[in-house]
Amino acid sequence: MTAGQVPESASPGASSQPGALLLSGVGRYADPWHPFAETSAALAGLLREADYDVDIPADVDAALAGLAAADDTALPDLLVVNVGLPRDGQPSPGTPDAAAGLTRWLSSTRPLLASHVSSTSFVDLPEWEAGLGGRWVRGQSMHPEYGPAAVHILPGSGPLVAGIGDFKLPDERYSWLRTAPGITVHATHTHDGVEHPVMWSFERGSDPAVPDSGAGRTFYDALGHDAASYESTEHRELLRRALAWLTA
Repeated sequence: MTAGQVPESASPGASSQPGALLLSGVGRYADPWHPFAETSAALAGLLREADYDVDIPADVDAALAGLAAADDTALPDLLVVNVGLPRDGQPSPGTPDAAAGLTRWLSSTRPLLASHVSSTSFVDLPEWEAGLGGRWVRGQSMHPEYGPAAVHILPGSGPLVAGIGDFKLPDERYSWLRTAPGITVHATHTHDGVEHPVMWSFERGSDPAVPDSGAGRTFYDALGHDAASYESTEHRELLRRALAWLTA
C-alpha cells in the first residue's frame, strides 16, 4: 500500500487489543504555551475510539529508555508523540538510553504519529527529523498568531483525504518548517502567499525507486495547539484515517 492509502477497515489485531504509547508534554517536555493535558486527552480519545489501549507515562525520557530495553514482543504497536522542547539546557532526548529508544523505534517498522509542537523537540537526535520527515527550525520557522486557520486539502495526495474538503478551525499555523523531499503532503495553509504543509505522511527510509521499501510509517499533524482544534470534524476524521494508514 502506498503512502496516503487507507484500508477499507483497520484491524486491531486478531489476538489482543493493540497498545499505544502516548508521550505527552510533562516534566521537562512541558512548556508555558501548550495545554498538553488537554491535547493528549483528545489524542487518547481518538486512540481509544480506534480500540487502542493507551499508556501515557509520567516521564518521557524514562519511557523512551524503556523502548531501548524492551523485547520486541513487549513494544507497543504505535508511538504517539505530543511533547514540547525542553528548555533546561539538557539534551533532548535527555539520556543516552532515551536516545537509543527513540532511534530504535524510528529505524523499525513500527508506526509513529507526531503532533504539533513535537516537531520542535529532540533537537539532539538527528534521527528525529529524518524519521519525522521534517522539523521546526529555530530562526526560520514561525506561526502567525493563534486564531481561525483555513486548511487546504490536497485531493491528489491520496485516499487518506478522499471526500474531505477545505475547512477552518482555531489553531496555530506552523510556517516555514524544514521538510524532507519524500513526504506526501495532505493539507496546507497559506501564509505570505506561500502554501505551508500542516499534515503529511512519510515512509521512513523509503527509496522512491523501490516499491514498499520503507522501514516504517510516520504521520505528522502540525495542527493541534489546543483542545479546540480537535473539535473540528474534519481534523478528527483525518486523524482517524491517519491511524488506519499507519497501522495497515
